[in-house]
Amino acid sequence: MPTPSMEDYIEQIYILIEDKGYARVSDIAENLQVHPSSVTKMVQKLDRDQYLNYEKYRGLILTPKGKKVGKRLVYRHELLEQFLAIIGVDPDIIYEDVEGIEHHLSWDSIDRIGDLVQYFEEESSRVDDLRSVQQKNEEQNNETD
Repeated sequence: MPTPSMEDYIEQIYILIEDKGYARVSDIAENLQVHPSSVTKMVQKLDRDQYLNYEKYRGLILTPKGKKVGKRLVYRHELLEQFLAIIGVDPDIIYEDVEGIEHHLSWDSIDRIGDLVQYFEEESSRVDDLRSVQQKNEEQNNETD
């Protein structure tokens, strides 16, 4: 199992390859806001653990194992963003919140959140009902302040 740090790298590499067709050390470093030397060390570790194939000065490609993990990590991230949006979290903080929680949830929890997102998306009135509850709670909180 990859560590949370490894997951961040695999996710970024997967996204870069999907978007650009390749992932360079400099691009990974920029996206993760780390030094290129840190990226090189992690890429070498991911190569040893068979998540990718890395050749110095030639680039890297995800192995089938790395692609599978990368795809699942991107799904987890996007699902959590959807979930937080549905429950009314301020859009300006959703990304940071997802970054803070995504590594701390089991895949069983992720699957249940997926079920809940599906439940809300299948019937838009459910989201409206949730907004009514939230508004009512906000009004009650404002009365007690």
